[in-house]
Amino acid sequence: MKDVLGIINLHENEELLKELTRQRPLAAVPFGGRYRLIDFVLSNMVNSGITNVGILVKHKYRSIMDHLRSGKEWDLARKRDGLFVLPPPDHTHYANSIYKGDLEHFHTHIDFLQRSSQGFVIIAGSHTVYNTDYREALRYHQEKQADITIMYKTEPPAPGKQFSLATALTVGGDGRVTDINVSTGRIAGGDISLETFIMRKELLLQIIEDCIARGEYDFVKEGIVKRLGRLRIFGCPFAGYMAKINTVPAYFQANMDLLRPEVWQDLFLKSGQVYTKVKDEPPANYRDQAAVSNVLVANGCVIEGRVENSLLFRSVKVHRGAYVNNCVIMQKGEIGPNAVLENVICDKDVKISAAKRMIGDKNYVMVIEKGMIV
Repeated sequence: MKDVLGIINLHENEELLKELTRQRPLAAVPFGGRYRLIDFVLSNMVNSGITNVGILVKHKYRSIMDHLRSGKEWDLARKRDGLFVLPPPDHTHYANSIYKGDLEHFHTHIDFLQRSSQGFVIIAGSHTVYNTDYREALRYHQEKQADITIMYKTEPPAPGKQFSLATALTVGGDGRVTDINVSTGRIAGGDISLETFIMRKELLLQIIEDCIARGEYDFVKEGIVKRLGRLRIFGCPFAGYMAKINTVPAYFQANMDLLRPEVWQDLFLKSGQVYTKVKDEPPANYRDQAAVSNVLVANGCVIEGRVENSLLFRSVKVHRGAYVNNCVIMQKGEIGPNAVLENVICDKDVKISAAKRMIGDKNYVMVIEKGMIV
């Protein structure tokens, strides 16, 4: 896999996640107790043997740079190749600037692509959470002699389960993609794209140049979909756990899924470890009156109250008499004495005062934004 360049494309639709992405990109949203969303795709690449990774950041990327730093935790702090943060075009930093699309960003850093020594490229986003070894997908790509391979998962329709802002594929019996539906609404099921693409670097460079020359700037719609009839585009099936983080309910449900042992093992153990920024913190501290049931608890937490069916991120404090049920409490959250929380997402540094009651709905959880004191 040393002949593969990894590109993480963070030009992602955050429209339905504003409560969580107001101060950060989607890739930097905390997930699963101690991770960020970008950790999963980046770990997939590293575990697959990819040693050269470029990250196309769109905006508000200080938190991404703070999290990734030199890339040491992912073994990407290297003399040759390694981790590269690729900022957006200069004009996007100014007021009234027009964002055209991610192909403009690709074109801005076309020299990075040209100078890389790798012959293949894997392009993926951070909003699709899964754990895989890309070696298998690359072998599939080569065996099919495909121009482009798109990874996908078949999701049978199920009551109450829908995918928002997802891309659905129509895949023939030979694996060839015959149609691509880039949905702006909800999809009940089908062959759902993982938004992960494999192709030769020369083809990517050609797509970028051709699209920019014609005033086309959307990588999927104009770079891939419009070439569906001209190129050999195949779908590579994926059988493991997959979550699409495009809405607040989807984010909440993906966290809740981790309370199921089979999902946790699939996502964190099956195809390799998930790496993240290391923080030295003590183990969780359970005080005398603590009562905990079906909870994922990260390091540094202090629990004196009752917690059920929830995720507590690093350094969360639950005071005596407090009751937390079906909640996601992010880093350094503090739940005051005798407070009650149900169906709530608390972003980082949220403080809930004593005896407060915060009750959300199971189908539409309440979100308390970063740093708020309630």
